Amino acid sequence: MSHQRVCILTGLSGSGKSTAARALEDRGFFVVDNLPLVMLPSLLEVVKCSLQDVVGIAIVVDVRTRQFLVEYDSVLEQLRQARYKPEITFFDASDEVLLRRYSETRRNHPLAAGGSILSGIEMERELLQHVRTDASIVMDSSGLNPRQLGERVLDTLCEGLGGTTLIVRLESFGYRYGLPPDADLVFDVRFLPNPHYIDELRPLTGRVEKLRDYVLKQPHCQEFLQHLHRMLKFLLPLYRLEGKSYLTIAVGCTGGRHRSVSIVEALLQDFPDQDVTLQFSHRDIDKG
Repeated sequence: MSHQRVCILTGLSGSGKSTAARALEDRGFFVVDNLPLVMLPSLLEVVKCSLQDVVGIAIVVDVRTRQFLVEYDSVLEQLRQARYKPEITFFDASDEVLLRRYSETRRNHPLAAGGSILSGIEMERELLQHVRTDASIVMDSSGLNPRQLGERVLDTLCEGLGGTTLIVRLESFGYRYGLPPDADLVFDVRFLPNPHYIDELRPLTGRVEKLRDYVLKQPHCQEFLQHLHRMLKFLLPLYRLEGKSYLTIAVGCTGGRHRSVSIVEALLQDFPDQDVTLQFSHRDIDKG
């Protein structure tokens, strides 16, 4: 199965695993939902022998199968000894969003056990902390609708099938609206002069050349970008060595419209490593 992907989809109940599984199935993955993890090695052998035309295999495993956490470490070690390279994607969402989703679907949380849904979420979050830490990718679905989540999953897991390209996602955001939960590296650019206080620039965003030129021509901005380039040149090869396949770099300013957007746009034009697949989003550009 060297040409196929082995993707384990896990995470909090209600965080979007089923949506992700459907998106991957439509793309040609062989998908199994709620598989007892101990059966995965045998399943991979069946797929290898009889389903040569599938793009890869994606399985959804979570606390619905009570033995999941007991078997987790030993099964992953068994896969690695068999020379499989499972990619673990952990799906997360804020407590508020999870509560809303359960309210909308009128479903009960698998760990609620007669108690409140919130207590079930809190228990599950604590139980899965080790799995989250071990994951190759952490994907937060809090601000995404099902279509957007499906697109994010395909962009992330189906980019360069069969290759080893590091996917780097650049994201601008506003501290006013909170940190991006799935960010790996966060850079605060609130030290730069704020265009918000210049009347002719306030209505613009960092995607407009006039505003972007104002931000990027600041001496401290030029120096910051030079330092950032050197840091990324140092870090990216090390992330590759550690087997990381997806890296989110978040750049924040106060409102997420001016300085952070300008920096992300500059990085898109001149990224210090050309052997990556770049993605981007401006989370808060339309707010405020």
